[in-house]
Amino acid sequence: MTRYLLAIDQGTTSSRAIVFDQTGNSVATDQQEFHQYFPKDGWVEHDAREIWDSTLAVCRGALDKAGIDASELAGIGITNQRETTVIWDRATGEPIYHAIVWQDRRTASWCTKLKSDGHEDTVVERTGLLIDPYFSATKIAWILDNVEGARARAESGALAFGTVDSWLLWNLTNGKSHCTDATNASRTALFNIHKQDWDDDLLALFRVPRALLPEVLDSAADYGTAEVQWLGAPVMIAGIAGDQHAALVGQACFYPGMAKSTYGTGCFLMLNTGDKAVRSENRLLTTMAYRLNGKPCYAVEGSIFVAGAAMQWLRDGLKLIAHANESSAHAEAVGVDNPVYLVPAFTGLGAPHWDPHARGAIMGLTRDTGIGEIVTAGLQSVCYQTKDLVRAIQNDGARLESLRVDGGMVVNDWVMKFLADILNVTVDRPRVTETTALGAAYLAGLQTGIFDNLEQISALWECERQFHPEMRPALRESLYAGWLDAVERVCNN
Repeated sequence: MTRYLLAIDQGTTSSRAIVFDQTGNSVATDQQEFHQYFPKDGWVEHDAREIWDSTLAVCRGALDKAGIDASELAGIGITNQRETTVIWDRATGEPIYHAIVWQDRRTASWCTKLKSDGHEDTVVERTGLLIDPYFSATKIAWILDNVEGARARAESGALAFGTVDSWLLWNLTNGKSHCTDATNASRTALFNIHKQDWDDDLLALFRVPRALLPEVLDSAADYGTAEVQWLGAPVMIAGIAGDQHAALVGQACFYPGMAKSTYGTGCFLMLNTGDKAVRSENRLLTTMAYRLNGKPCYAVEGSIFVAGAAMQWLRDGLKLIAHANESSAHAEAVGVDNPVYLVPAFTGLGAPHWDPHARGAIMGLTRDTGIGEIVTAGLQSVCYQTKDLVRAIQNDGARLESLRVDGGMVVNDWVMKFLADILNVTVDRPRVTETTALGAAYLAGLQTGIFDNLEQISALWECERQFHPEMRPALRESLYAGWLDAVERVCNN
């Protein structure tokens, strides 16, 4: 009998569920966008109840579209937007404040003070992360300090913290499971990636009570059971990983030196470093790739805050295009030698700049500039930012000869060709581009016995198209020099 896997892919702008079969093929998908809240400059919030409601709706929708019953599922895998912070009441299950999203910069001044007080080396050494508002620790403290009575309730054990995976797990199990996996834990700035445990010194530094925290499990593990009331049958929740880690699994980057780059709301490039936690000298992050059978696998990661979100802004904010797929025609007409640069620092700049105070800009405007040039600059900004990350990886001594890509933007052939050209590496686009959800399904499949090992999963990966670099070196260098000049103008460092 065919057994299926349900992947929950809870992202920054939408919740999605995909049913996969035993060979990693997508059977049915359902997706639902939800509201984004921007209460102040640099603040980004979600309604955690809406995240749960939309997730449940798409799970039911995907099963309906697949024409299967929940009893036919071997297990559920969860992958999620990382660092986004939810705190809820253990008794009622109600959030005490909106979820503070990973993009949120409200704690920037405190992070600056922590760095000036000399704490960053300790944080980097133990967590692999820099001190930045991006990570969960300062978000947790902000909620506890700004919601009346929250800190005392947290210290008494009345409240629970979780990244979005933990929040969904809590709801699916009706409060029976308060857990996370090692990848999500590694993005809080509270988890010691060497000891594989919450770090008491960091909890003290960020003023986070241990009583708030979830139990940390492997990425493939028994997380409990989705209660029958939600999907119509009890289903084991068998895998969890943060979205970028799940994409690494979905891309079968299981060996040191293999790299993937995911293009969703943001862009995240991750390079597998095996059982060694390699410290970057170029302001990249050291993080968990995944943890299986108690054994950690590490990675180096570069995080870009705005990729697909730039095109969303051009569509919804400036209304220069009606649909994202119109961008290719503009880019074809304008060409790669575009004098306009869009630096999408809407919520600061991520790696390798780490400037929370930078703000977006469009540069190189002339009377000849039209919609086409600005839209093309938006597409190119994603590739230029990836170049920043690749250059940092290369400066750290790693060799990158090819890059596996995934996410919504990679269906755009023009962008993928420009990416190969500006990086000067081969870009491999897989047959299944929704590799984040696929990785969550693979993890659940490992735990439930659908897959025996990582080698079996590697054999399922297929390349749909390769993009090879052909750009003249002089043009590549000239275009990138223009980008670096534009970035320097918006930075406050």
